[in-house]
Amino acid sequence: MTQTALDTMDAVVMTRGSLTVTTAPVPTPGPGEVLVKVLAAGICGSDLHCLTHGEQMLASAKEAAGVDLFDMDDPVVMGHEFCAEIVQHGPQTQGTLPIGTRVACFPFLLREQVVTIGFGGPDTPGAFAEYMLLTEALLIPVPDHLPDEIVALAEPLAVALHAVNRGRLGVHDVPLVIGCGPIGLAVIAILKMRGLGPIVASDFSPSRRALAKELGADVVVDPRETSPYESWRELAAPSDPAQIGRQTLMFPEQLRPSAIFECVGIPGVIQQVLTNAAACSKIIVAGLCMQPDSFMPSMAVMKEMDLMFSMAYTPEEFAEAFGHLSSGELKVGPLITSRIGLRDLPGAFDRLANPDQDAKIIVFPSMR
Repeated sequence: MTQTALDTMDAVVMTRGSLTVTTAPVPTPGPGEVLVKVLAAGICGSDLHCLTHGEQMLASAKEAAGVDLFDMDDPVVMGHEFCAEIVQHGPQTQGTLPIGTRVACFPFLLREQVVTIGFGGPDTPGAFAEYMLLTEALLIPVPDHLPDEIVALAEPLAVALHAVNRGRLGVHDVPLVIGCGPIGLAVIAILKMRGLGPIVASDFSPSRRALAKELGADVVVDPRETSPYESWRELAAPSDPAQIGRQTLMFPEQLRPSAIFECVGIPGVIQQVLTNAAACSKIIVAGLCMQPDSFMPSMAVMKEMDLMFSMAYTPEEFAEAFGHLSSGELKVGPLITSRIGLRDLPGAFDRLANPDQDAKIIVFPSMR
């Protein structure tokens, strides 16, 4: 492939909550960077939030971490779940992985001012473009047997793995997953892989309940018909005194420990969990709620709940999730419900608003 063939590329640009397919210059790799061709890219829930709640996300990031993710008026090329192929080594690179190598990568450009991939402009684009830049030192080579689209799932699986790690589940814990969107489904897959369970899952969508079952949930309920908390209690009855979890004077009920993953991210769900879950539950909030919410601290205090929040993952957790995919321990193909080309991406964001239509959509920039 000659340099002249890499002058321009197709990219999907977000500006002020609107997506446009456009032509952009192919970015130039800086020191220690490589230019890669995007082979497959996943649409993340945070991409949807960027489009529909961009200002809220920016305000939260600024207040919590003092960072400016992007400017609403600047063009942004999203996409941080991907598989790519090296096409050019930049200056001061080692060239350990030759051109043509397929790679996964922790989604950051390690520059003096670190770039979070998926929040940069056309000069540092995310994976919703034909080409992007990656830091050579972060590249993970992809084995031949692993399909491009499965590699793109490493990032959301790392998010789920981090959430499960945050919960510090013991062998007797009975997990309950509230919400079977992509992250809830990935949490189920991680729990199943680790042999934790039985797993209870709850979602209003019939298609997502079917996916939850396929990915390893033992009991799946429609919360309109069956309380997921009562279903959990039926499975949490201990068969051995050693399985009994922590109790309090106010709540002496003998049950196995409870670990609840809140993967919905809408106002009111945390309070619903506090009200209905067993005392002494661990609640891991992985759903990204972009609106103000409230709950009764007294409820959590009286029931001695452990409430924790989970965001993203470490480089080690990303590598671990990728390793589980490579080894075949994680079988998550059913997560992928649609495959589209880059020019179909704006419409895919609308489709993902309907939980019965899609779970995870994979974008193939070369697909026409």
